[in-house]
Amino acid sequence: MYVAVKGGEAAIANAHSLLADRRRGDRSVPALRLDQIVEQLALGVDRVMSEGSLYDRELAALAIVQARGDMIEAIFLVRAYRTTLPRFGYSKPIDTGAMRVERRVSATYKDLPGGQLLGPTFDYTHRLLDPELAAGAEVAATLQRETEAQAMPRVSAILAREGLIEPDGEMPQDHVPGDITREPLEFPMARDIRLQALSRGDEGFLLALGYSTQRGYARNHPFVGEIRIGEVELELDVPELPFAVPLGSVRVTECQMVNQFKGSAKAPPQFTRGYGLVFGQSERKAMAMALCDRALRASELGEDVVAAAQDEEFVISHSDNVQATGFVEHLKLPHYVDFQAELDLVRRMRAEYEARENPMTKDEKKEAAE
Repeated sequence: MYVAVKGGEAAIANAHSLLADRRRGDRSVPALRLDQIVEQLALGVDRVMSEGSLYDRELAALAIVQARGDMIEAIFLVRAYRTTLPRFGYSKPIDTGAMRVERRVSATYKDLPGGQLLGPTFDYTHRLLDPELAAGAEVAATLQRETEAQAMPRVSAILAREGLIEPDGEMPQDHVPGDITREPLEFPMARDIRLQALSRGDEGFLLALGYSTQRGYARNHPFVGEIRIGEVELELDVPELPFAVPLGSVRVTECQMVNQFKGSAKAPPQFTRGYGLVFGQSERKAMAMALCDRALRASELGEDVVAAAQDEEFVISHSDNVQATGFVEHLKLPHYVDFQAELDLVRRMRAEYEARENPMTKDEKKEAAE
């Protein structure tokens, strides 16, 4: 039972005022601009967009400022704002095969058609603090050279030529993809619904589950078939026009994991896939998503469900950080009636316990009655 908080409006207003003061900080320090956050804290902006389910860099930057850098609070703000926006339609599925690639790496083949592109990555940096950044040192311009566009077929396509990996599969003509922002979750769920939930799930939670699958809690130790990051075009079908209308482009990160599969009564030994796709540059999240996606396909592939990462209801029900935050933080709300009831119960239980442990004699009972 929850007790509504009444009164104390002045205290709440003062708390808001104090929050705004702490958010601004020392007035002698210049206030943050949104363009600074968009350009220099880009990976944080990408996470807020991805888990907030809204691709808008300035709004994500605003949410980060308003939340004082609390990423989950910023994601909550973006989700709340998203619910106020009108929906004009659904864009066509993006073609990541036609991505303008900025980064593309594979752990399965050294030499790939189109080559490997390291791109901007922390993978090869020393984890040492750089004092020059604090001093505001100038950054040298990057080296650039003219190159011809090269085809970059997916690693899965290379394996598919030999029939060594499960096929992509065809989407049924009458299948309408679900939308978790408009429809309640129901279990068991189709893979397209599950991937939506994983895509905006909490990065830390999915990372921990993905880690668990590699430590023996699901027998899942895959290879990174491919990670690619870049811009993809968005198009919208307009009924009045005979062609799709381009809306612009978005940056995404795609990951395909390649897992060994010993086969079943219905399928020969082959590689299977785990898939991850998120807004912006977030390969850790995309990899964790791909690991969890593959683990959650255990039943589909006839494998035993023995680990938490393979339990669809457990994973999906607890992966949303906005829901998790609400459930945990509601404990701060007044529970006065509940607590008084439990307090009274504990007191009565203690009295009964003490009566059993220290029984009174007849004379003591008589004296107590008098």
